[in-house]
Order: sequence, then C-alpha cells, then structure tokens
Amino acid sequence: MSPEDAERKMQFLFALRSRGVTDARVLGAMEKIDRGPFVRGLFAERAYDDTPLPIACGQTISQPSVVGLMTQALEVSPRDKVLEVGTGSGYQAAILSLLARRVYTVDRHPRLVREARVIFDELGLNNITSLTADGCFGLSEQAPFDRILVTAAAEDPPGPLLAQLKEGGIMVLPVGQSDTVQHLIRVRRTASGFDYDELRPVRFVPLVEGVARET
Repeated sequence: MSPEDAERKMQFLFALRSRGVTDARVLGAMEKIDRGPFVRGLFAERAYDDTPLPIACGQTISQPSVVGLMTQALEVSPRDKVLEVGTGSGYQAAILSLLARRVYTVDRHPRLVREARVIFDELGLNNITSLTADGCFGLSEQAPFDRILVTAAAEDPPGPLLAQLKEGGIMVLPVGQSDTVQHLIRVRRTASGFDYDELRPVRFVPLVEGVARET
C-alpha cells in the first residue's frame, strides 16, 4: 500500500469514528473491505469520500458512515444468518460477510447481482449468496433470519420481512413516506411482538416491488 493510500484509509476510518461508528468489529470489517472495487467509472476516485455515489441501474452506493451506523445497529454476531434487501454495489453485503456466519442478499436488478457476485468471488467472500428477487417479500425459503438489513426506504416495515425475523432478531431499515423525510429504525422481535427504535434521519432510494427487466 502506498503512503497516499494508507493516508486515505486512515482518514476514511477517522471519518467513520467521528460520525459515531465505534463498534470495533464493524470498524475492523470496514478497514478490511476496500470500497474501491465497488465504485466504478467516473466516481472511482471518490471511493474513499464519506458520501453516497451513483452506481448502475439508477441506484447508489451508500455513504460509508451510514453503512457503518446501520451495520452497528444490526448487532451482528458471528453465528448469525443475515438477509440484506438491496444488494446494490455489494459493499454492504461484503462487510456483513466478515461479521456473520452467512449472508443472503437480494436485489431486483439482475445486473447489480451479477456484478456484485464477480466482486465477491474476487475477494474470496464465500459465505454470501446473492440472488435476483423481489426484496419486499424477503427470502422465505431461507427464513427465519437472525438479522435483516434493508437498504431502500419503505413507508412501513414490510410484513413478509417482519414474519421472516427470528424471535430475538433485529431488523434495521429506513422508513418514510417520501424521499425527503425518512428515518432509520431498528425493529426487535420479542416473544410478544415487535419493539421499534428510531435511530436517525437518512435518505435512501425507495423500496420498489417486483423484479426489474434487463436493460
């Protein structure tokens, strides 16, 4: 690693800490997973900026500090089976793969799933299964999940995802009725129902039903 790259990585981690990402396991995973391969084209040189960036299919790769805060809120343990709804670039799933036993990630865009698989293979991340599917309905054949992370905003937590969360499990997702007013919430499933915590304002692309056509 060149001195310039080492400096950029140090600044990257400092930015995460200064914005509230303090969990040592999460910081360790984000240090190991280079954001560079997940950002392509014109925006590649901004891979280490703490900002969301455009990717293919009209989607975005989330701001690293938001990725860190969502991962931290999920409280992933090494034995957990995790579902991610919204593969996007694959960056979030790659980080989760270092923290969990197994990660299932789904996206409605076949191109994004294909491109993410290539990166997972190149990085040797063998505990990720990526699928083209309608994330609004989760992945019933692999349920229940210890943890569920949704990287697109719904008006309310989707019923099928709540149903696929194990008792004692946690789901983290943005909710909001428009793209300007959204909040990140954490849902815990208890023996008697669900507990909800509001974490912070966020801004995500909307959760869309159905599988996209190939373009």
